[in-house]
Amino acid sequence: MRTATYFFIFLNLSLALFEEPAVYPLPFLATSVLEVLCLLVFLGRLTHFAKVTLHNVFWKDTKNICIMVAILLSLTDLAVYGVLRLYDVRSIRWSRIVRPIFLINFAESRQIRRAFRSIRNTLPEITYVFLLFMFSLLMFSLMALKLFGERNLQTAEGLPYFRNYLEIVFDLYVLVTTANSPDVMMPAFDFSSWYALFFIAFVIVNTYIFMSLFLAVVYNNYKKHLKVMPGGACD
Repeated sequence: MRTATYFFIFLNLSLALFEEPAVYPLPFLATSVLEVLCLLVFLGRLTHFAKVTLHNVFWKDTKNICIMVAILLSLTDLAVYGVLRLYDVRSIRWSRIVRPIFLINFAESRQIRRAFRSIRNTLPEITYVFLLFMFSLLMFSLMALKLFGERNLQTAEGLPYFRNYLEIVFDLYVLVTTANSPDVMMPAFDFSSWYALFFIAFVIVNTYIFMSLFLAVVYNNYKKHLKVMPGGACD
């Protein structure tokens, strides 16, 4: 039963690779039949669990309620999406976001729930570091707007360079990961090599200091909550 449950959970999650929009799209009928099959298996598994569990215990377990709600939402969304397709109305499958609920809430996924519970308990304690990082990012973005926004600089594609505040925030956020380095700084560097100091300071403060601090806080708090949980261990 555990192997079958995991197989259909994996199949249900994998459908996102073949549903529109997808790299390897399958016909809607094929994906919908597979999804209904998975939902029927989940419903059967839940019914079997209800047969061997006390009635009041079964309905007090929020995991069972979550699974039932996820099945109902998935079937409703599938039916609505199918009807809209018949009338050539474009829509999206919003119920895809509830599919991980099946992975988390079945009784066999105790270790996964423990990990998610530790993450949930860790989030409030890392909020302060995250807010401090966002404040730094927003301040550097404001400085970039004042430094480069009025100089009519352009990117290599001929687009305006650092003239929109929200676009600056996004570009500098990507720079924290160094994914757009050094392309993002080249228009400013070509205008004056001294502007490289701004980007050097940004990378030092946000990439090397804040990201290291953020990782340390996340790791320490996650380990602490995992250790104090019943049955948990950090070693």
